[in-house]
Amino acid sequence: MPRIALGLSYNGGAYQGWQSQLSGLTVQDQLEGALRQFGGNPVSTLCAGRTDAGVHALMQVAHFDTPLERSSHSWVRGTNSYLPRDIAVQWAREVDPAFHCRASARSRRYSYVLLQSEIRPSVEAGRVGWVFGEMARGAMEQAVGYLLGEQDFSSFRASQCQALSPVKTMLALDIHQRGAYWRFEFEANAFLHHMIRNIMGCLIQIGQGKKSPEWMAEVLAARDRRAAAPTFSPDGLYFLGPRYDACWSLPLQTPTFDWLP
Repeated sequence: MPRIALGLSYNGGAYQGWQSQLSGLTVQDQLEGALRQFGGNPVSTLCAGRTDAGVHALMQVAHFDTPLERSSHSWVRGTNSYLPRDIAVQWAREVDPAFHCRASARSRRYSYVLLQSEIRPSVEAGRVGWVFGEMARGAMEQAVGYLLGEQDFSSFRASQCQALSPVKTMLALDIHQRGAYWRFEFEANAFLHHMIRNIMGCLIQIGQGKKSPEWMAEVLAARDRRAAAPTFSPDGLYFLGPRYDACWSLPLQTPTFDWLP
């Protein structure tokens, strides 16, 4: 049976995350409903990285098996015709049945976009996080050094996290600034529930001088969620997508990457 991989982008503000719920107000529910309407048969999808309520995606990757034969262009245009305006299929590929959108991923990438301003966001409301007052980039970059490599991230793990192990490998965490906007780019082999938002809460406290860069090492060593800062807003968090081996011939990004500061 053919296996189809899809790349999706979505604004997560109106949804209760990715994973299907009885309410039907999730991205997975919307996608499976559109695929059912387009193909005429029920479809069950899996995704590369489950996003929480309010979290956006620029390249979520999902796959499903179907007896239907359609061109890649048809899967994109046909599915999009049944999706709400804040969810869009960006590309479709027929892949080898051995491909698994989650298990085949070598790493996952996220970006957190933050507005530093005395005034709360308006046009960007729901699409950027917000912090009042200036931040010191050097202090945050020093703190980042403690998070790189294989670590036990228990201090940044939500209580409802279902991951089998808190040990993950942070491959990169880069900080960029353009005017009033900050962009924090994360890449790891996998992430725990709320891990990025909890790290962001700590980085902001360090950037504002409320804590020293060395405090990040103390939080990490504590392996206790109570040691870290409160969970930060989901508004500015974007799933940039997984990385796969070149043998799968899948896109690494979508045109929607370009607007981010």
